[in-house]
Amino acid sequence: MRNFIDELKWRGMIQDIMPGAEEMLTKEQCTVYVGIDPTADSLHIGHLVSVMMLKHLQECGHKPIALIGGATGMIGDPSMKSQERNLLDEQTLRHNKDAIKKQLSRFLDFESDAPNAAVLVNNYDWMKDYSFLDFAREIGKHITVNYMMSKDSVKKRLSGEGREGMSFTEFTYQLLQGYDFMYLYEHYGCKLQMGGSDQWGNMTTGTELIRRKLSGEAYALTWPLMTKADGGKFGKTEKGNIWLSPDYTSPYAFYQFWLNVTDDDAKKYIKIFTFLSPQEIENIIAQHNEAPHLRNLQKILAREITLLVHGEEEYEKAVNASGILFGNSTSEALRSLDEKTFLSVFEGVPTFTVSKESLPADVISLLAVHTQVFLSKGECRKMIQGGGLSVNKEKCTSTDATFSDADLINGKYLLVQRGKKNYYIIKFE
Repeated sequence: MRNFIDELKWRGMIQDIMPGAEEMLTKEQCTVYVGIDPTADSLHIGHLVSVMMLKHLQECGHKPIALIGGATGMIGDPSMKSQERNLLDEQTLRHNKDAIKKQLSRFLDFESDAPNAAVLVNNYDWMKDYSFLDFAREIGKHITVNYMMSKDSVKKRLSGEGREGMSFTEFTYQLLQGYDFMYLYEHYGCKLQMGGSDQWGNMTTGTELIRRKLSGEAYALTWPLMTKADGGKFGKTEKGNIWLSPDYTSPYAFYQFWLNVTDDDAKKYIKIFTFLSPQEIENIIAQHNEAPHLRNLQKILAREITLLVHGEEEYEKAVNASGILFGNSTSEALRSLDEKTFLSVFEGVPTFTVSKESLPADVISLLAVHTQVFLSKGECRKMIQGGGLSVNKEKCTSTDATFSDADLINGKYLLVQRGKKNYYIIKFE
């Protein structure tokens, strides 16, 4: 059984750990939980650290519990946030939970009969019938308001960060999370909770509740919050989150995100988001430092994590799609792209919409009359004669060339390339 804490330490994945936790993890199989917010029906890469932690935990012989915060998701965690979250209804939360479990199953073994098979739970199941009076009497009396107000997440909100202040609903969040830990301690023998460093206050409320109400010992471990070297927020782009679901972020865009991270970030991320060994990572970084312009470090990082999340077939498609835009690709490779990947590769490229009734159409009319790829027929003719025009990655050599339905990619598109770098899409409706 590999040493879980040693594994996390060299990967830079520990921020704080309560005394006694490491000793417990080395002498017995432990049940450990991580809470996951179910506010969407997909995880994004901001969740990936928690998923990797659970994966390492299981591979080191311990039993992971993924707790979907169905009840707490109805309230919203105040930690490091200046506004309350939108509250979700039960049907939405159930749908989100099922979708998240499917994604987690790519990483964790839920189905085997191994003693450390993963478990997925939803705290709504044990909170939905718990009356407010019972909760106040049985749980609330064990944690003082003074204790709750000493937490950084509470103090920051009460000191004026955010215009809205802090509602009673959010103030109770740490008690609810603390009760989750106590429930899992009683029913699953769970003695350790892991989370991001912003969760320390909520997590220690759970260990305190277990100590005061059950006279038990429980522990907390946090990982550092992910940041980028330039101080920007990890996992966010101008278009928003990078999602694990291909419905929200195409595998191509996912692959490109990792391919484009900085050298400094890649050296950190390859330890956190892959399962490569220390020796492998040292070798990769050493080779990268000799020829950083080749970006081999980013290519290996992007490969490993795309394989993990999307599998080999989607990884190969993403690599091929990258070659279409940045390399000398073929018409066959272009036609192999599904519509979503095609649009993702050429996102932002000028697009003209033309009626399908205009087909078949000669190249000059299509590019200089029906669209404004060229400002004049003469300019278009000159580009073709000079060998500078390609359509669907095939050189257009004749000014008399025509295009029909059979030439359209995904039955809708022509990709026009003027010179080396100027792309246009013609969409036929």
